[in-house]
Amino acid sequence: MIYLYKTMPQISLQTFIAAPPKVCFDLSLNIDLHKISTVHTNEEAIAGTTTGLIKLGEFVTWRARHFGVWFKMTSKITSLVSNESFTDEMVKGPFKYIVHTHTFQSQVGGTMMTDVFSFQSPFGVLGFIVDKFILTAYLEKLLIDRNAVIKKYAEDGMWKRLVK
Repeated sequence: MIYLYKTMPQISLQTFIAAPPKVCFDLSLNIDLHKISTVHTNEEAIAGTTTGLIKLGEFVTWRARHFGVWFKMTSKITSLVSNESFTDEMVKGPFKYIVHTHTFQSQVGGTMMTDVFSFQSPFGVLGFIVDKFILTAYLEKLLIDRNAVIKKYAEDGMWKRLVK
C-alpha cells in the first residue's frame, strides 16, 4: 500500500506591506484584527485570550462557521521572536495537525510578511483527498484575505486603533 496521504499540505504566502515589521507583527498577533478579517465566517474568540495581542504560551479558542458547519479550534502561540516571527499551533480542533509560522523581514520601504501554513485533516486517504482538492484552496483564500486586511490596516494607519 502507498501512504501518499501522510504527506502534509503546505501553503506558503508572501505579502509585501509598506509598514515596519513591528506594526505587521503586532497586527498579526491581534485577536481583534483576526475577528475583523474573518467576519464572513462569523469567527469569535470564545476562550483564552479573546481580545488584544496574544502572547507566547497563550491560547485562543475560536468558534467559526466553515462550509455551513460550526467548528471550535484552540490554538497556542508556541514560539515567538519579537517583531521577527511567531508560530501558532492547533492544540484542539477538527484537524489532525495545524502549524502556522509567520515571519516578518524588514525590506526597503516596508516588510515582507511570510506565512507557512501546514495542516492535515484526519480520516486517512479520504482526508488526503479533501486536503488536496478542497481545503488547500479554501485555506489559502482565507490566508490571502486575512493578509489583505493586515496590509490595509498597516498601510492606512488604521492599526493605531487596534494596537495600544
